[in-house]
Amino acid sequence: MLTVNLVLGFLGALAAVSACPDGPDGHTHDHAKRAVPSSPLTPPTRPLVWGDVNVIHTTDSHGWLLGHQKTSFPEPNYSGDLGDFASFVTHMKQIAIERDVDLLLVDSGDLHDGTGLTDGFPAGGIDAHDANQFIKQLPYDIMAIGNHELYIYANALDMHTNFAPAFKGRYLSSNVNITLLNNKNQVVTVPVGDRFAKFTTRKGRKVTSLGVLYDFTGNDHNTTVQKVEDMVKEKWFADAIKEEPDFFLLVGHMPVARDNWPLVFNAVRAVHPLTPILILGGHTHIRDCLQLDGRSISLESGRYMETIGFLSANLDKKGSHKTGNLTFNRRYLDPNRVTFEFHTKRISFNFDTLEGKSITQGLNKLAKKFDLSFQFGTAPHDFTINQAPYPSNNSLLTLFIEDAVPVALAINNTRASIPNIMITNSGSQRFDIYAGAFTKNDQLTASPFADSFLFIPGVPFNVANQVLPALNNAGANERRAMLEEREQHNYGRGYVETEYRRWLEEMDRRNDGVARRAAANLTLGYVTNDACPGVGDDVLHAPLPFFSVPDFIGSVPPTVATPDTPIDLVFVDFISTQLLQILNTVQTAKLYSNADVQSYSPILANAALGLFAQSAWN
Repeated sequence: MLTVNLVLGFLGALAAVSACPDGPDGHTHDHAKRAVPSSPLTPPTRPLVWGDVNVIHTTDSHGWLLGHQKTSFPEPNYSGDLGDFASFVTHMKQIAIERDVDLLLVDSGDLHDGTGLTDGFPAGGIDAHDANQFIKQLPYDIMAIGNHELYIYANALDMHTNFAPAFKGRYLSSNVNITLLNNKNQVVTVPVGDRFAKFTTRKGRKVTSLGVLYDFTGNDHNTTVQKVEDMVKEKWFADAIKEEPDFFLLVGHMPVARDNWPLVFNAVRAVHPLTPILILGGHTHIRDCLQLDGRSISLESGRYMETIGFLSANLDKKGSHKTGNLTFNRRYLDPNRVTFEFHTKRISFNFDTLEGKSITQGLNKLAKKFDLSFQFGTAPHDFTINQAPYPSNNSLLTLFIEDAVPVALAINNTRASIPNIMITNSGSQRFDIYAGAFTKNDQLTASPFADSFLFIPGVPFNVANQVLPALNNAGANERRAMLEEREQHNYGRGYVETEYRRWLEEMDRRNDGVARRAAANLTLGYVTNDACPGVGDDVLHAPLPFFSVPDFIGSVPPTVATPDTPIDLVFVDFISTQLLQILNTVQTAKLYSNADVQSYSPILANAALGLFAQSAWN
């Protein structure tokens, strides 16, 4: 048990949560209105297939509540904002009543970390606190915690104190606890939300629901994540699933494939071999579906409000024997007004609800309050992470490490004249930059991580120049094993870009991307191949072009007089341990350690693009 003083220390530290900087001139700028896409949006080709029980599913929204506002495809596919989505849900609920069926709204976690609406708060604020007030206005039946709710204790405490209570026992954290002081000033460890929920649908169906987080290891002090294999052995778990409902609704921030959902599924099946089970997963940012047996279905609905999942199930008729397979349907919707109006049979003038318009207005006011439209400069064209080869003029990774970082780190730096090589991880860039205004919101979206730049002085050029290739070299068996171990470690701490990029690469390869992109009637977007029958995508697209990128990227090596000319080896703190290991394998003349590492600049990685844009894009 943690001491009271330690907990008080954590509670006292809440005000010290780091914040992203405001716009340099301190002025407020109106948030840009959604842009007109370069081509018309493609409408859905067919109506949704409704069942006895239907689910609208969101996951990994990461603050993308004002939609994707750029004109380059695929961004317009995802241009609907949370107000549009709220109007859509209202109309869908009415359609469910008219059809006399159940419709549930479910979310699988990760509300934090992603855009200026969550991350752009002024000093002293808490990530996503303001944005989450709008999510609370939607009629979610079940929400589950994600790993991004747990990186910072203040965020987890805010979810426990200010968010979960709004859902009256329906915000679930089955295997996630928080340690805090209760109202009697006692140190207690309690679930962030609730462990499970039991409720009855509008049509009288009994539901038992869980909210499970995968085996996450990157959580902050005074939060705990119990392994899934241990959670299913708990007495509360056995008690929760003992009584048979009409169906189980298993919601959680865990991918539906290649993770631990079978542990939960099998524990339920051991008690209820035939009860219908609906699993709504998340975390890996992909569209995915599979069936663990003929009376269950598992659905995962993408990331960044780029996908709204729709799931329907026809259950056993009352009085019939529970033996045969059930009929399920799933659909991945592109969240934009064309999609929403098509499926609700509405048009522009009668689509918006008062609540929906109020949410949109509120989000725009929040964006104005956070000064998210402050413009650093104008990007001359699109810079993407995977749609352009690295290195190239259209690569965001090239822009970042070859242009932005050297310019930013040279500012007020006495070592700027000393030759250097700069290295960072490619995962430091989270989202593409598109042509046009490059704003505070774009900076927070594309390059969010507040990594510090460190350096080792006096490294011989011929040694320093071997570090980047060695970091990326997976040829030798021992190096490959090390990389696989690192990937597993990073997955545990929440890094999902490896899985997401594998999915994009497979999508381009499997669907003959070059040929499909040549088809004039298809816009760029997701082309999903999953393990469930039928076509899952609501709109047919051509897959995005995909170019693989290395794990680590570096600046252009300097021209030096001799191979042993001493230079500065500059790198982000995030990769410090790995870089030292590699530095000690490419040479043996000196054993480098943390004692050799110094701070290179007070400028953090998340400021580099903005500083570069101010000098180069104006």
